[in-house]
Amino acid sequence: MFYDQKRGRIKVEQLAINGAKPVRKSKLFYGHQYIDDADVQAVVEVLKSDYLTCGPKITELEQKLCEITGAKYAVVCSNGTAALHIACQAAGVGEQDEVITTPITFAASANCALYCGAKPVFADIDPNTYNISPKSVEEKIGERTKAVVAVDFTGQAVELEKLQNICKKNKLVLIEDGAHSIGTKYNGKAVGSIADMTTFSFHPVKTVTGGEGGAVLTNNEQYYKKLLLYRAHGITRDPELLERESHGSWYYEQIDLGMNYRMTDIQAALILSQLDKLSAFSKRRKEIVERYNQAFSEIPELFVQQEIPESDTTRHLYILRLKLETLTCSRREFFEAMAAEGICCNVHYIPVYYHPYYEKMGYQKGLCPQAEKLYEEIMSLPLYYAMKDEDVEDVIHAVKKVVEYYKKA
Repeated sequence: MFYDQKRGRIKVEQLAINGAKPVRKSKLFYGHQYIDDADVQAVVEVLKSDYLTCGPKITELEQKLCEITGAKYAVVCSNGTAALHIACQAAGVGEQDEVITTPITFAASANCALYCGAKPVFADIDPNTYNISPKSVEEKIGERTKAVVAVDFTGQAVELEKLQNICKKNKLVLIEDGAHSIGTKYNGKAVGSIADMTTFSFHPVKTVTGGEGGAVLTNNEQYYKKLLLYRAHGITRDPELLERESHGSWYYEQIDLGMNYRMTDIQAALILSQLDKLSAFSKRRKEIVERYNQAFSEIPELFVQQEIPESDTTRHLYILRLKLETLTCSRREFFEAMAAEGICCNVHYIPVYYHPYYEKMGYQKGLCPQAEKLYEEIMSLPLYYAMKDEDVEDVIHAVKKVVEYYKKA
């Protein structure tokens, strides 16, 4: 928007999607990994070592995660989905059980129940924080409920104290899906040290990456021992777990049915190096979020995600929520207009039960009204460590430009 001196009135900037000049020429994507020379060197050292997998970097990473979070035990695995699966297995989730989770998440948060033969049950969200609503969780508990998978959506911690009380009262296992929230603290305690089990993901768009990778953290020794088994085929060399007399130092037994969810030492080395930068990553993400919040809170056509005071959040995603009733465009039109300006957004997430696979199992729209409304109004803006201040201002410029063009008179 600018002032036309000749005509003496305010003019609205024309959009790039209509042929005007875009905010930026180069594309700015919603997420991107940051890899420096130290990361590369860490990987090279492993490639030159004796162990590419099942080596010392695995233990080193598990110890590092415990140091960072304060958890007693950590078990790293191949990816965040694998982490959720073995967490459900360790929790004893099985046939005929139910697992409560949020629909505003990646499918893995619900699929992990299906992998165990259980049924996902979807609880609605808090319309202000976008996290799972403890009240809705309580309403969805039934005789077959075994666990709650509570997702720290965008990196903000769920209402852990309330959820812990609900789970304790109903003898349920609380699994915190922390795929977005490494670096976040709840009431001063790091995510990873609070719930019965907490899972992490190290996908490239997350705050810390190993290319792929996951982890489960717990303070419970029994869960820990089960996690180790389920990560590696159900096979053990632990003398305390062997069911028969050992044949010798080479001896091992399969005592349960697990998966091959091992992480390589290559991944572990990269994650270890990335973790050295976690505080810097967190600081920069908070700076960008603060600038976005400052800019967007002044625009009546937008709603800024609210945070609970207990959560000191390292944000993985920044959600732009449109008040569509104040605009003349749809979310899709806004999204495409942003792309034309050089700002490549994404949408997190399509409600899980909207997917055809879930529809075929009998799930229908209308289960979680708040989650469904949120989905229609949101998109994810660029947010990552390597963004420069100019990049952040370009995003803000583009949002303001598109809002001004489409806002109702």
